[in-house]
Amino acid sequence: MDDRRSLSGRARDFFAALQDEICEALESLDGGKRFREDVWEREGGGGGRTRVMEEGTLFEKAGVNFSEVHGNLPTDFAAKLPVGEGTGFFATGVSLVLHPWNPMVPTVHANFRFLERGSGGWFGGGTDLTPYYPFIEDAIHFHKTLKAACDRFDGANYPRFKKWCDDYFFVKHRGETRGVGGVFFDYLTGEAPNGVVSGGVNSSGDAGKLEEVFEFVQTVGRAFLPAYLAIAERRRGEPYTEREREFQLIRRGRYAEFNLVYDRGTTFGLETRGRTESILMSLPPLVKWVYDYKPEPGSKEDAAGEFFRARDWLAD
Repeated sequence: MDDRRSLSGRARDFFAALQDEICEALESLDGGKRFREDVWEREGGGGGRTRVMEEGTLFEKAGVNFSEVHGNLPTDFAAKLPVGEGTGFFATGVSLVLHPWNPMVPTVHANFRFLERGSGGWFGGGTDLTPYYPFIEDAIHFHKTLKAACDRFDGANYPRFKKWCDDYFFVKHRGETRGVGGVFFDYLTGEAPNGVVSGGVNSSGDAGKLEEVFEFVQTVGRAFLPAYLAIAERRRGEPYTEREREFQLIRRGRYAEFNLVYDRGTTFGLETRGRTESILMSLPPLVKWVYDYKPEPGSKEDAAGEFFRARDWLAD
């Protein structure tokens, strides 16, 4: 087994263990429900474990997926990928989306993955927070926790990957960000043009450089729980009304729009003939679209809109 294949196996093992760790913590936080697990096989090679919790105490719907798939990509789709060659691929990763009942508790997404195409390999992923009624201290805590993880490798990481997140999770047809952001990165091979990881990662994307990227991905992946759990625990007891629940459903519609129109994970899963139920588990259980919706001027809903644009949260 060569170095890169060894890295594939260790990345797979880390993502599988991270799924276990996150699910255990979320079950403890919810305090009412446990995850249902579906083990599935992919036509063409590989499979995964989908874990979903519905109608819990805190979470209306929570999904945490692990997958390890391989085979051949459609030729047209493979040609769009900037790393590697040919159509043969291997991909493994963990992804999650959590939709709480309480509109004061934010939805959150995270995804960490490793992919190979031919002789080229790369890491991608990140996490972002999508509140309905935002609290500035929550946004600061989320970003501060992620910045600390990124700074362990290089001070240039957080500002670059924070901006990448703001740009990526932008709902273009609405002219707004999906939420208050976080960090996002893709095609990290260890080459400087693809992303900063540590001061020494500035040459070709060989297996040694990918090892450094893997260390970075593990650190950011482990930062997810401390970034989110404190916020969910702080807000879970906040009172809310039917009006606030309706606003939550409207904002969830924006979330669904992004996932179906722009999200790379959704596209990759469908293009590689992944399990449809697992790919679309990120969608909210209930949403609402109101024609030409505009919040009442001066209302809490109107004020929330100020958060759905890129800004330096740590400057606040």
